[in-house]
Amino acid sequence: MNRREFLGGAAVLATVPWRRLLADTAQPAEPAWRTFETVTRVDVVKPEGVTRVWLPVPMSSDTDWQRGLGNTWNGNAKKMEAVRVGHYGVPMLYAEWAPGQESPFVELKSKFATRDRAVDLTASRASSPKLGKDEIALYTAPTQYIPCDGLVRETALMRAAKGARTDLEKGRSIYEWIVQNTNRDPKAKGCGTGNVKAMLESGNLGGKCADLNALYVGLARAAGLPARDVYGLRVAPSKFGYKSLGASSSTVTKSQHCRAEFFAEGIGWVPVDPADVRKVMLEEPPGNLPLQDAKVEAANKRLFGSWEMNWLALNVGHDVELPNSKGPKLPFFMYPNGETAGERLDSLEPDRFKYTITASEV
Repeated sequence: MNRREFLGGAAVLATVPWRRLLADTAQPAEPAWRTFETVTRVDVVKPEGVTRVWLPVPMSSDTDWQRGLGNTWNGNAKKMEAVRVGHYGVPMLYAEWAPGQESPFVELKSKFATRDRAVDLTASRASSPKLGKDEIALYTAPTQYIPCDGLVRETALMRAAKGARTDLEKGRSIYEWIVQNTNRDPKAKGCGTGNVKAMLESGNLGGKCADLNALYVGLARAAGLPARDVYGLRVAPSKFGYKSLGASSSTVTKSQHCRAEFFAEGIGWVPVDPADVRKVMLEEPPGNLPLQDAKVEAANKRLFGSWEMNWLALNVGHDVELPNSKGPKLPFFMYPNGETAGERLDSLEPDRFKYTITASEV
């Protein structure tokens, strides 16, 4: 390669950052940490009787890609406390107002640090993390919306993971099957419902991140591979130039996003996000891109084994029972939730529920 060709290639990488994902260069050994703050504000417009609110907070356990830096809150509730719920230990802020309280409000500030995450998939290591029996049982168990038997198991063994032997082979095979056989449905409300059984029984494999990545988790668990959804929030633009894969402004009220992980023996937890590959296909200009498009190929390559951490991880919970609520369990906990007059408020209608979320880099 002559100098002119090298400089020309460098210019392309600089102007089209997603092309860097197709290069064979290794990820930095120590990616830089970034610090963010999110502010969630809830105002209950028409309170009646006892009013309650439950707010997601950042994942409580630190990792090598996300660290909590503290949560603070204020408001006029008679009770405000941090709690952890269920066998997944879902962290949240709980607030409760007595009947007659005028203009109930609560504001939660969360600081955290993230850095890009990439897992070395090339070698098995004896020193890699191990899962105990209880963890294996938890992350291969069915949930209300993600059964692991019947059609889900049949799809996993006879189609998505057919012929795969190792954990890594199963994880990749299911990932590629999701990318090739599903589609992003822009009409799905919020991030979707994550009802894997309904998707497979109907034959409609369309949805959003909570649907497509739940399907990944369900097929993985049905194939005996520990897997989990990770629910979170986009907090900054993508540095790789994908408008669809980052927050477009400091207001992130509707920027919730679910990702997934599977556990490979000898490697540890492996991050994946097949749903975002389908998002790139649908939404990146000029839209409706084929799998063979270079932008899609770059995203597909990166989103098996790595996450860009312009995103906040909240929890890995399913079938979440909100404390002191008589309402139904939630399939997952990714949005602010509230109740007043004994009725659940619609968490997907922030203008009516009256909540906002902002994010800033500190």
